[in-house]
Amino acid sequence: MKQEFHRYRLAAQRIPVGALQCFAGIGLLAGMSQPWMGQLASAGLALMMLIAVIVRIQIKDTLLQTMPAVLYLALNIYLCMAGF
Repeated sequence: MKQEFHRYRLAAQRIPVGALQCFAGIGLLAGMSQPWMGQLASAGLALMMLIAVIVRIQIKDTLLQTMPAVLYLALNIYLCMAGF
């Protein structure tokens, strides 16, 4: 994983990104009892995945390498819009 962040040219942001993902995961779980928290967490993850797609385009990754980020972007947009 460390090497991937070097490839993305985001080595300095590795720990903050991981922390944000952990907090968003907790927010998604909290969304089961407080829907607004789940929506907020999924919106944050959707923004993170949008940035991931942009980074992958900039570093010229293949479509196959970019697809997981696109799928997680779509999933989080759905969760944010549909609510919990």
